[in-house]
Amino acid sequence: MSATARYAVRLSAGAEADLDEIVQYVAENDSPLKAAHLLDRILDVVASLATAPHRGAWPRELLDLGIHDYRQTAFKPYRLIYTVVETPRREVFIVLIADGRRNMRALLERRLLRPPAPPTPGSEPA
Repeated sequence: MSATARYAVRLSAGAEADLDEIVQYVAENDSPLKAAHLLDRILDVVASLATAPHRGAWPRELLDLGIHDYRQTAFKPYRLIYTVVETPRREVFIVLIADGRRNMRALLERRLLRPPAPPTPGSEPA
């Protein structure tokens, strides 16, 4: 791979919601200025994955289960969990952004390991 190879970096809907919740929480419970700074720093980490996605370690909670499909990077205490796809396009797909002091095993199981619930009757589009 050449030194100039770049990866497209995308956030899942869940990761976008995670980021929104984190920033809103900091703005409401600390200050909007600190929330803006935190958002900028997390987005810097996200952008850095475009050039060096394989630098991240495997989350220990997933390694314990024998899963090597995801990596992580951080802006402490926040952990960004992502997967790297080489084909057909080089992409980094961020699936979770969370405070690492939370129960990460439960979060990862809920977000990555459990299949989504089937739609309830009547909730499908007509």
